[in-house]
Amino acid sequence: MSDFEDKVVIVTGAGGGLGRCHALEFARRGAKVVVNDLGGAVDGTGSSDAADAIVEEIKAEGGTAIANKASVADPEGAKSIVDDAVNAFGTVHIVVNNAGILRDKTFKKMPLEDFDLVMQVHLRGTAYVTHAAWPIMYDQNYGRVVFTSSTSGILGSYGQANYGAAKMAMLGLMNNLAREGANHNVRVNCLSPGASTRMVATIPGSEEQDPDNPSMPPELVTPAVLYMCMEDAPNGKTIHAFGGRYRLSEVYINDGVDLGREATLEDLVANSDALMDMSSAKIATSLSD
Repeated sequence: MSDFEDKVVIVTGAGGGLGRCHALEFARRGAKVVVNDLGGAVDGTGSSDAADAIVEEIKAEGGTAIANKASVADPEGAKSIVDDAVNAFGTVHIVVNNAGILRDKTFKKMPLEDFDLVMQVHLRGTAYVTHAAWPIMYDQNYGRVVFTSSTSGILGSYGQANYGAAKMAMLGLMNNLAREGANHNVRVNCLSPGASTRMVATIPGSEEQDPDNPSMPPELVTPAVLYMCMEDAPNGKTIHAFGGRYRLSEVYINDGVDLGREATLEDLVANSDALMDMSSAKIATSLSD
């Protein structure tokens, strides 16, 4: 029996790329899927019937799915995704927040409108959809939530200050919600994917030479998503998935230095080697660690 048999799964931004792969695989494993996609371009402009096409693809394989074309960046649109799931299937068990856009520029050249829009879609959109589903999961004592982060935020990336800021914010949101949901069996994790998609292809130097044989197939990211949504899923973890390789990253903290209540800049400079020494650092769950 699949962990996902008869589970109700929402996948945002599922009209192509990673989201499509996630939606198809959940459906193949018996889940009832809400395929959300505005159908816009990579920069968020325009709309299309991409969600309908994926629903038809799922149905052709014998699966169950419905389409939703709302924007996650609109609170009412985000709520409609959850409402459609409840109206069609009775509840929500899993939310995979995948929808996103790019507006890449160096920070010096970036209009604030591009910064705000990327934050709105990625961070607020993720929060809006999750917020609408959260009470349902909390009350039924079951839920799995995936946030899509990125090494652009976790490690940094040139020309993606807006995207990186939004993606690193996913870890902050996860760290808090993983604690809030733990006693009600609501588990929250972050995915940091690497895949050959139309979004990645817009980044200079990242264009695929052979679209029929991509170097990092998006299908190879999906196992990590399913793993984070299983009955025995982890909680509060960040998993990287790219090209068939899967890794876990954690926050580490060192012993540092205790300079007392009279500490000065000069004291800190004198002890900077100890401050910067990470040789004995360990995984941290709070500053007291």
